[in-house]
Amino acid sequence: MATSTYNPRMKALYREQAVPSLQKRFNYKSPMQVPRLEKICLNQGIGDAVADKKLIEGALKEMATITGQKPVSTISRKDISNFKLRKGVAIGVKVTLRGDRMWEFLDRLVSTALPRIRDFRGINEKGFDGKGNYTLGVTEQIIFPEIDIDKVAKIMGMDITFVTSANTDEEAKALLTEFGLPFKNQKK
Repeated sequence: MATSTYNPRMKALYREQAVPSLQKRFNYKSPMQVPRLEKICLNQGIGDAVADKKLIEGALKEMATITGQKPVSTISRKDISNFKLRKGVAIGVKVTLRGDRMWEFLDRLVSTALPRIRDFRGINEKGFDGKGNYTLGVTEQIIFPEIDIDKVAKIMGMDITFVTSANTDEEAKALLTEFGLPFKNQKK
């Protein structure tokens, strides 16, 4: 009995093109030294959820639709009277993608979602943290084709963090460029 093995397109691109290219560029002795994408974390902070609890429910459904994985709500840790915030109130949603779901999300982000941003000129290079991780801010969740614009209660942004095994920002940027993330001021 033969089972079909599914291999995401970005995962194959990483193995067949990115690994040899990065190994040559940074003079790695082994393909195991080449940085790899470990996980993608999506985070959506919803400040107005203090007043309207339905925003969290809508955000959970939208995040599940975008990622194909069940997100969790983030809970406030302390009381802040100026924001009318109480400890233990849901104020956002988050999800961490690994494995095939991570590769599929990356493929959809690069090929369909980013090109749908209005006046898109590339993503900012300043999102690196110094340890090889990159965070990208998206202003509208409706750039993802899975979201039905008519059913959106409120347009909200989200942060997408790419966690890599790279030691430097230069290696991480080279890795993300191999995946097709379009950085501003990029030399071809």
